[in-house]
Amino acid sequence: QYDKCLADLIVKSGIGFSAGVVASVILFKRRGWPVALATGVGIGMSYADCERSFGMPRIPGTRVLPPRPVP
Repeated sequence: QYDKCLADLIVKSGIGFSAGVVASVILFKRRGWPVALATGVGIGMSYADCERSFGMPRIPGTRVLPPRPVP
């Protein structure tokens, strides 16, 4: 499980970094903030995916009830 999360982190942060470099060169006259922003978005997406895969699903407005005892 941790291996999948680490691989996902590497891939998504790499894609974010690449997109940030391209955006920086083409749109923002070689500024640094698009690279940092896009890399952070990639890391955040990876974190959300890992949290979703490890944790119990949390749906707003619902609650988990314990199972009823069988009579």
